[in-house]
Amino acid sequence: MPGDRNYSYADGDQSYAWSPDSKWFAVNFLHPEQWIGQVGLVKATGMEPIIDLTRSGYGGYGPRWAMDGNAVVYVSDRDGMKNHASWGSQGDAYAIFLTNEAYDTFKLNKEEAALAKEDEEKNEEDKDEKEEEKAKGKKKEEEKDKPVEPLKIDLDGITERRVRLTPNSSDLSGAVLSKDGEKVWYLAAFEKGTDLWQYEVRSRETKILHKMGDGWAGGLMLDKEGKKLFYMGDGGISYYDTEKSENKSVGINGEMVLNEGAERAYLYEHIWRQVKKKFYREDLQGVDWDKYKAEYQRFLPYINNNHDMAELCSELLGELNASHTGAGYGGDEVQNADATAYLGLLYALEPGPGLRIAEVLPNGPATKDGSRIKAGHVIERIDGEVVAADVDPARYFNRKAGRYMLLDLLDPKTNTRWTQTVKPITSWEENQLLYKRWVEKCRHLVDSLSGGKLGYVHVRGMNDHSFRVVYEEALGRYHDREGLVVDTRFNGGGWLHDDLATFLNGKTYMRMEPRGQKLGTEPQFKWQKPSVVVMSEGNYSDAHMFPVTYRAMGIGKLVGMPVAGTGTAVWWEGLQNDMWFGIPQVGMIDNNGNYLENQQLEPDVKQALDPGAVSTGRDQQLEEAVKVLMQ
Repeated sequence: MPGDRNYSYADGDQSYAWSPDSKWFAVNFLHPEQWIGQVGLVKATGMEPIIDLTRSGYGGYGPRWAMDGNAVVYVSDRDGMKNHASWGSQGDAYAIFLTNEAYDTFKLNKEEAALAKEDEEKNEEDKDEKEEEKAKGKKKEEEKDKPVEPLKIDLDGITERRVRLTPNSSDLSGAVLSKDGEKVWYLAAFEKGTDLWQYEVRSRETKILHKMGDGWAGGLMLDKEGKKLFYMGDGGISYYDTEKSENKSVGINGEMVLNEGAERAYLYEHIWRQVKKKFYREDLQGVDWDKYKAEYQRFLPYINNNHDMAELCSELLGELNASHTGAGYGGDEVQNADATAYLGLLYALEPGPGLRIAEVLPNGPATKDGSRIKAGHVIERIDGEVVAADVDPARYFNRKAGRYMLLDLLDPKTNTRWTQTVKPITSWEENQLLYKRWVEKCRHLVDSLSGGKLGYVHVRGMNDHSFRVVYEEALGRYHDREGLVVDTRFNGGGWLHDDLATFLNGKTYMRMEPRGQKLGTEPQFKWQKPSVVVMSEGNYSDAHMFPVTYRAMGIGKLVGMPVAGTGTAVWWEGLQNDMWFGIPQVGMIDNNGNYLENQQLEPDVKQALDPGAVSTGRDQQLEEAVKVLMQ
C-alpha cells in the first residue's frame, strides 16, 4: 500500500491486520484527495491494488479478521447519531463476509443454525469412526500442526455482504465477533462509563457482561481459543472469561530506576525528530532545524525539572515561527494549593474597610431565593473576620468554593446590618457568569443600535455546542430579524468553519404554502438573510479559517481587526513524563495557492476597540458591524 493511500495524524492511528493464512492484510486506507478512512484488503505480495471493502462516505476503521478469516470486522458511524456540526458521532461494528457460504451461515435463524450444527456433528462422528479403522494396528504418530488452509475470498458481490453487528449505536470503543459468529462482544458507553456488552446474533438478546463504573475501556481482543476477552480498563489490563462468566484483572507489578536526565535527552530528540517528520511544510518554513537543535541542546545538562524542560522545548519550537507550537508540563500538582472562591459579585475599586458591591451577577450565589444582597451594600465581615483595608480580600475566600460562608452586611442607605449565608463558587463558574453577562450586553447593544432589526450571536468556540447556540438563536430568538451579527471575537478555534459558513449561506429556492398558509421557505434549517462577521486579534486557529471561508463564499462583510494567520490543524502529543507539545501538521491553502499560516487576514471594514470607550460600556466594533449590516 503506497504512502499516498494513508495519512498518520497522530502516532498509533494506523490500523492493519494479517490474515490467518498470512497472505492478506486488512487495512485502513484513503481514497486519493479524500481524508475519509476506508477499510480494504491488500495482498501480501504487494503486487495488486487495494480492494475497497467499505466504499462509504461514512468510512470505517479498526479492521480485524474474524471467524477464522471468513469475515472482516470494523467500526463505522454510518448508522449512528451525529453531532449537529458534523464532527463527533456514535458508532457501530460491522462485518463483511468474504464468501457467500460464510454469509449464508451467519444469516441462519436460531432453529436453522441448530439443525446445521446437528448435521455437522454427525458428519464429524462418521469421519472419526473411519479414521479409527484406518489407525488400527498402526503406531499412532505424533500430532503435528496442520498447515493453514489458504483463505477463500469471493470478490463478486462482496460489498453486498455487509452486516451491522451491534444492535444499538453508541460511544463504541471496541468490538469482536465470536469464532462461530453467533456472539458479538463490544465495549460501549450508554450510562456512566464504558461497559462490556454481549449480543446474541440468533436470538437478538443483549446484556451487560461487566460494568466498568465511570471509567473508559478499550482495546478489546479475543484470545486464540475464543474464550477470553482482554481489554484495557479498570485502571489496567483485564479479561472476561466467557465460559466462567467472571471478570479478572491481569496483575502487573514492577519497579524501575529512572534516569531523568537521560529521559529528557531522549524526549528532546523525539520532539525535534517529530517536528522534522510531521511539520506541515517539508522545508519547515526555511528554518535551520538542525542548527537550532544544537543551539538549545547545550542547555539540557542543566535542566533538573520538567517545568524548565517544557520551557526549553517551547523556546526551541518557537523558532519555527508557527502557530500551534509550544510545550507544557501537567505534573506535580500542588497539594492544597491556593484557590480563591467567588460570590458572583463585582466590587467597587475603592479602599476598604469592607467590600462595597458594585454589581450582582445574575444567577450567581448571591441571587438565591431569600437573598437580600444588592448593589451598594457592603460586606463587613466574612466568617467572623473583619474585612480589613490592608488585607488582600482573596485571603478571606481561599479554598472555600462549595462550602457555606457567613457574611455580615451593611446597607449604607438605611444603616441596616444583617447576616446572610452564601455558598461561593469556583473561578471557572464565575467566569461563565461573566461571559453570559458580556453576551447579554452585546445582544442589547445590537438590538438598541438597530432598532430591533438585527440579531446577535457570539460563536464562543468552533465546536458542536457553539454551533447549536448559533442555530438555536438565529432560527429561534431572531427568526423575524432582518439580519444577523455573528461575533467570533476571542474564539480559540476547533473545527467548524464549513458548517457555520454553510449555515449562514442559505439561499431561498422555494416556499411551503398549504391552503394559503405561509409555512416558510426552503432551506428551512439555514439562515437565509444578510449577516456580518465581527473578528479581532483574539481569533485563533479555526476562528481564523472561518472568516476566510465566509469571505471565500461571498456571504458578507468582515468587520473588526486583522486576524493573525494561524489556520492549521495541530496534533498535541503527550509524553510519558506528563509533558506535551504541539506540531501544526496539516496546512490549509486558499484558492490563490497560499498557506493560511502566517497570512494575515484583513477585515473589509477595519475598526479597533478604544479601551477608554470600552470602559464606558461602548463596543465600537459592534457599532460598526451594525452600521455595515444596516446599509
